[in-house]
Amino acid sequence: MPAYKAPLRDMKFLLNDVFDYPKHYASLASGENATPDIVDAILIECGRFCEEQLSPLYQPGDEEGCSLKDGVVTTPKGYKEAYDQYVVGGWQGLSAPEEYGGQGLPASMGLLKQEMMGTANWSFSMYPGLSMGAMNTIFMHGSDQQKDAYLLPMTEGRWAGTMCLTEPQCGTDLGQVKTKAQPQADGTYKVTGTKIFISSGDHDLTENIIHIVLARLPGAPKGTRGISLFIVPKFMPGEDGSVGERNTVVCGSLEKKMGIKASATCVMNFDDATGFLIGPENQGLECMFTFMNTARIGTAIQGVGPAELSYQWALDYAKERRSMRALSGKKEPDQVADSLIHHADVRRMLLTQKAIAEGGRAMLYDAARLADHMVEGHATGDTEKAEKYDDKLGFLTPILKGFLTELGNEAANLGMQVFGGHGYIREHGMEQIARDTRIATLYEGTTGIQALDLLGRKVLLTTKGGAVRDFTARVANFARKHLTDSRLRPFALDLLKLTAQWNLLTVRIMLAARKDRDVVSSASYDFLMYSGYVTMAYMWARQAAVAADRLDNGGDESEAFYKAKLATAEFYYERLLPRAQAHASSMLSPSKNLMQLSAEDMAFTE
Repeated sequence: MPAYKAPLRDMKFLLNDVFDYPKHYASLASGENATPDIVDAILIECGRFCEEQLSPLYQPGDEEGCSLKDGVVTTPKGYKEAYDQYVVGGWQGLSAPEEYGGQGLPASMGLLKQEMMGTANWSFSMYPGLSMGAMNTIFMHGSDQQKDAYLLPMTEGRWAGTMCLTEPQCGTDLGQVKTKAQPQADGTYKVTGTKIFISSGDHDLTENIIHIVLARLPGAPKGTRGISLFIVPKFMPGEDGSVGERNTVVCGSLEKKMGIKASATCVMNFDDATGFLIGPENQGLECMFTFMNTARIGTAIQGVGPAELSYQWALDYAKERRSMRALSGKKEPDQVADSLIHHADVRRMLLTQKAIAEGGRAMLYDAARLADHMVEGHATGDTEKAEKYDDKLGFLTPILKGFLTELGNEAANLGMQVFGGHGYIREHGMEQIARDTRIATLYEGTTGIQALDLLGRKVLLTTKGGAVRDFTARVANFARKHLTDSRLRPFALDLLKLTAQWNLLTVRIMLAARKDRDVVSSASYDFLMYSGYVTMAYMWARQAAVAADRLDNGGDESEAFYKAKLATAEFYYERLLPRAQAHASSMLSPSKNLMQLSAEDMAFTE
């Protein structure tokens, strides 16, 4: 069975050389204990846990899946034991506040952990991952009493959490939420309704599950302005922190899914379940965005993770599998045929996977620095700082989630292609990666929703193009500094052209939208993908710049490692970045070519 190997070498290159995380952590109040030695030890230990505990469960968990009996969900064999080891290791509280039992390390440390766990076994990682979002929501918007009641057992990993948004009649359009919350004399609420597609809605890993639920109060305004947020525990918490009586919330069924079968995706029925209001009345959606943004950044990992895992397994296979002779002549004359790795088209697929995995990882780590500053601003009450970095991160979030998950699907399918027919059968695990990855472009907002959020809300409505101008200024400043280096000049020149084009495209769409509102929707996907390719180009240029410097002045890695970085950057710019121009052309196409057919005309006719 294929195995996962934590990419610690590349992770450390980004952390220490490209983004200077030691200096970054030294600037944070929460970074006092995140010294290079401590960070290195955490990465090594987490990598070991993922390789030894989580990776071996990946394929068996898919084969067995979760089961439901009498309203209780059972996870696959080995999951409970692995989760217990997760708890013993203190992994859930890595970035949680010390006052609630956490280790108080920067938020980005949690993302590094999540990347390795998600790559080794995405289904498993979803259970603690959903809990982190619930913990963040309670920490940001809960009362002191709610924080005291829920955060300690959740930080310890004894209790888990979920996000309950979607209902049978509505997904993204949460204005259609019908779940009701009836106020009670004792200050609690009775929550009634059905939620679907609830990840980790029920399971046997923890003694309690805390549901974060969107519902409507009586007389609430229609649409999204009338939604409130509630804490609905599976078991009522006792005053001493123990687990009390069972609440009237049960799993009605398990979704029969294409992938991530070891992750319990539940239909949850709330039948006069006792709930507690969190945050102000009718502002539940605003509070829920804390959870959703956490989830979207986490979901972006499912673009990087499958690219990394599929690349690792495809690379090993390409080195061992022999087929035909290389067109340039025999490479292994003593063998019956040459290894796949010697064929140019196989190299194309492998390098595409490598460029996506390592470029996407750089995008995540760059954004994680912003998240650290944002979280610290909230924790210290520095509203100005929190809002500043929230805006910067908000611009990147839909790019990370939408673009990286689309490319993660591409990388997973390329891995299957490298294996040929063997990639299509279960034995080698490649088809599982492709199945598991497919959901990433759908949940927490489809790619189309991310694109509308980016172009319609973040760029046009909220900042009038300012978000693009600010980010491209950062990219252009970097590019100008490297115009005199012959190895980096091609990258720098391309970046300068792209930053100018990005701004021009934004203005042209803005002007076109004044006459045709459908332009925003018709252009949004291509705008997002274009933005993603340019952002990844910036990340590859940054890696190339460090690699070139280390080749000249020495570094911690081998010469071959740095040369590989430069070669992969060149591959990205010459083979993948040109895709951006196709998206640039397409986004300027008038919306009428999408809208001119009526629904009846689009139907099949003889």
